[in-house]
Amino acid sequence: MTDRQGAFGLAEGIDRADLRAAYQRHGHVRIGPFLTDAAARALARHLAARADEWRIILNSDEKVFEIDRATALSMAASQRAALDNAVHEAARHGFQFRYSAIRVPDEADARMRSPHLLDAFAAFMSGPVVLDLIRYITGRDAIAFADGQATRYTSGDFLTAHDDDVAGKHRHAAYVLGLTEGWRPEWGGLLTFHHPNGGFSGMAPAFNTLDLFRVPQRHSVSYVTPSADGARMSVTGWFRAQG
Repeated sequence: MTDRQGAFGLAEGIDRADLRAAYQRHGHVRIGPFLTDAAARALARHLAARADEWRIILNSDEKVFEIDRATALSMAASQRAALDNAVHEAARHGFQFRYSAIRVPDEADARMRSPHLLDAFAAFMSGPVVLDLIRYITGRDAIAFADGQATRYTSGDFLTAHDDDVAGKHRHAAYVLGLTEGWRPEWGGLLTFHHPNGGFSGMAPAFNTLDLFRVPQRHSVSYVTPSADGARMSVTGWFRAQG
């Protein structure tokens, strides 16, 4: 275990009863602030410092591809344009995504041994303090652990509608820890919920907020516009039961 394991704590004043009632009504709540301010800022700085480790994540039908930073930087303008066209064409009629990510190991022992603050955060999310809170809010006592990854959306990135219900994953709730300051909603990157009646509602990126929502639930991340000043940064994952 590293001393990074003690770097995280929940913010004071989280109203568990109100959050539980809202979650039961809507299937979604935003907890803010979620972490202590010092912990959230340390995690944001950590992710910013790992610039060379971000990988572009995108899909082609059921296959997922990862492009490392060196490969992305070596691509010619014509190659980048062709990739953009392929991604946009696929998004017109099917499930498509493009964003950047830093993975977190699923194994608890690997997280505990890791020197990275991101992995320590994932361990914290699977610890007793957070799991007790999440089980209470969601009413799902079967939740046993959380997985996670850091995600970054920049100009041209998006995630089309889906419901996170994947066979064998035992997902009960999804989470998005926002680590973005000064974001304007018109820049895109909104976490958008698609309602059965055809309506929708969106949550703009913010700092030190945890969006928690029921699985399955149809949602998307809206296209980030070229006018966006910076990146939509977050840590995302699911609270899951044991298989």
